[in-house]
Amino acid sequence: MYRRIRDLREDADLLQKDLAAYLGCTQVNYSHYELGKRDIPTDVLIKLARFYQTSTDYLLGLTDKREPYPGAKK
Repeated sequence: MYRRIRDLREDADLLQKDLAAYLGCTQVNYSHYELGKRDIPTDVLIKLARFYQTSTDYLLGLTDKREPYPGAKK
């Protein structure tokens, strides 16, 4: 999961501080998410899925399909 959120961020040409600002946390805290040093809270996981327009299952590594679920709330 941690690799996926880093890859998504890098693919979008964003910095850790950009995502930290979006999530309302510090860059260091966000860095810990990417490095797997801190578990990602459910609400943050949902925000990341919405931001990247994907599913939480994709972020968690349960599926390789990046598309969000049909009919998912926005």
